[in-house]
Amino acid sequence: MGVPAADIPHLQPSQYKSSQFSPLNKTHQMPPKMEKLVDLDYANNYVHSGTLPVTYISNVENATQGYPRLQKLKDLKKDQISKHAITPCGARVRSQDIVSTLHTWIHEYNLQFDVVMIGALVDNQFIRPILEQLPLHRLCAKPGFLFVWATSRKIQELSKILAGEQWNKKFRRSEELVFVTIDKSSPYYPGNDSYSNPDCMFENQQWHCWMCITGTVRRSTDNHLIHCNVDTDLQLEPRKTTIAEYNAVPDTMYRVAENFSNANRRLHIIPSRTGYNTPVRLRRGWVIMSPDVMVNNFNPLQYEQELYSKSTVKFKNGSHSGPQVLVPQTKEIEDLRPKSPVPNGASN
Repeated sequence: MGVPAADIPHLQPSQYKSSQFSPLNKTHQMPPKMEKLVDLDYANNYVHSGTLPVTYISNVENATQGYPRLQKLKDLKKDQISKHAITPCGARVRSQDIVSTLHTWIHEYNLQFDVVMIGALVDNQFIRPILEQLPLHRLCAKPGFLFVWATSRKIQELSKILAGEQWNKKFRRSEELVFVTIDKSSPYYPGNDSYSNPDCMFENQQWHCWMCITGTVRRSTDNHLIHCNVDTDLQLEPRKTTIAEYNAVPDTMYRVAENFSNANRRLHIIPSRTGYNTPVRLRRGWVIMSPDVMVNNFNPLQYEQELYSKSTVKFKNGSHSGPQVLVPQTKEIEDLRPKSPVPNGASN
């Protein structure tokens, strides 16, 4: 149970150590090192001032500050992805028709996607029912990558689903991505539902996204499929985000998926309505399926025609295996990307 915020005095930073509420009162003589620790205690700072710890992170706007090679790599990958991205596609589908529409795409057009994202940064996403019904084993290519969003309150439930026998045989949990909002004024701030307590001392400030893998992919040898360690698994909301830039999923999280997977077939399924503050905008290189997507322009035949004209197509283990539809990579990107150790006798 949280302590009501109204019962906690809001002090200025200079008052923390002299306050009776501080774990180290001014009347006690503190060594210099201990004084430094108290100054850096951002959790204690939040309890007394109401200022969230993320406020003090200095490089939110430029996370690669001091790492010029990594910044150059990100710029090169951004340009390459944009150069080979398909026209932004939207499929406006009612929530109750999403499963049947995907079955139609699979059976009538033989569509598959290498990257499938499910959910958005809104509280009313009914992830469990949609996960139990989606034909993901047919929709997601092998190897393929699945990104599933959940709030901190729902992450345990989602983890149990993904650990179950039905899922574990098809998709392996790989990474847990975290997105942290900047403050309560952000439309991404979680907990805006009937279950939240506005007076609770403990703030639910983050979103979780499980990344799962289907098929076999090795980070040390399959560099044509994935580039690891380009982004971190923790992303922060930029402080200068404008209203026109807000989307159902932040740009930074789309970029994590794009930088990690070199595949060019990307689908985002948003099963429920998202509301006015987080509109469902189109994005180049993605097919967005949602009841609220702004433009309804998806044509499976035109999509595949454009996709194959802008991608490198490879077949794994002969032509009987499904194609790998990839974003072409350059020598400069290959030289700059972080490398993983390779087994003896293999090349990276």
